[in-house]
Amino acid sequence: MTQVKVNRKAANRVASGHPWIFSSDVTDLGGAQPGDPVTVLEPNGRPLGTAHYSSTSQIALRMLSSKVEETGREFFLQRLRAAEAHRRAVVTGSDAYRVVHGEADLLPALVVDRYADYLVLQTLDQGMDRALPEIASCLEEIFNPKGIIARNDVSVRSKENLPLESKVVSGEIPASVSVSMNGLSLTADLVHGQKTGIFLDQRENYLAAARYAKTGKALDCFTSTGGFALHLAPKVESVEAADSSAAALDRAKANARSNGIGNIDFRQADVFDLLASYASARRQFSLVVLDPPAFAKSRRNLDAAAAGYKEINLRALRLLSAGGILVTCSCSHHIGEAMLLEVVAQAALDAGKTLRILERRTQSQDHPILLTVPETHYLKCLILEVV
Repeated sequence: MTQVKVNRKAANRVASGHPWIFSSDVTDLGGAQPGDPVTVLEPNGRPLGTAHYSSTSQIALRMLSSKVEETGREFFLQRLRAAEAHRRAVVTGSDAYRVVHGEADLLPALVVDRYADYLVLQTLDQGMDRALPEIASCLEEIFNPKGIIARNDVSVRSKENLPLESKVVSGEIPASVSVSMNGLSLTADLVHGQKTGIFLDQRENYLAAARYAKTGKALDCFTSTGGFALHLAPKVESVEAADSSAAALDRAKANARSNGIGNIDFRQADVFDLLASYASARRQFSLVVLDPPAFAKSRRNLDAAAAGYKEINLRALRLLSAGGILVTCSCSHHIGEAMLLEVVAQAALDAGKTLRILERRTQSQDHPILLTVPETHYLKCLILEVV
């Protein structure tokens, strides 16, 4: 393999357990080409391990191994089998889950999600994109799926100078795939749906929120395909589920029908405006869920994102009285749990509410978190009670 030399700063970063090396810390490319597996050397020439090289991203190297080793089919087969073994240990009550969570499964820039007999993958850097045929072959051996689709239509690939595309890799992909989750039957659009079809990372939080649902009316904001609303509906008198996407609401309505759930009122609306209008009308709910898209795409807009999170939580709190439950989430990894707690605390003070923390949660266990890689911890979910 080509040898790439890095500076002491990069070597120390790798030694601290983080797999990324930035282009500014590369001192000698050694002729590496886009997507090459390379041997990474520290300044004194000692090998740090094996990485994928990217020619256009600020993240020039993503460490694959602390050893110098070939990264062919057998390498990927071993890593993918280990990832699936972890899921067999932590996933229950669902045939839809994340099989590979990038860096957290020692396969940086690779995402694989399972939807019953179908797989969705994303290759998010030049190295993984080049290895896609080998990865798909390994997945076919492990899962024997009816179809594999590459949902490589995500903007991060632009930083890698890779095309934004969605293509069937093997088999066939139907217009709709039925999966089982927490006792519910859900349908996923693997070709056009948000993320890879369903928000799999909230699976365990759906059950947690439902534990606190009581009689009364619940409000599910940014419902997407109806995840929280469908889990809350059996526990409350009625649920209002709001989202700005008509396509997502159509999928949510179909999910409600297929499960015989009739007490959800789906509304297409801007959630910020809807919450303001409900506050003006003095509407009250027993439970409100906030599961917005990521407000902070980068550190540059962190202040604006924090202001957005504060405002939406303030508006939601105005709809809750004593005993009411707020389930508030952030999927921006730039917004840490401490910042989210502070933002919600400020919103509570402005709303004149006192909040008790019932649970501090994160993404489901099939989206594992590496202790030394904070980027793998992106979803925060707080369950709070108005005292």
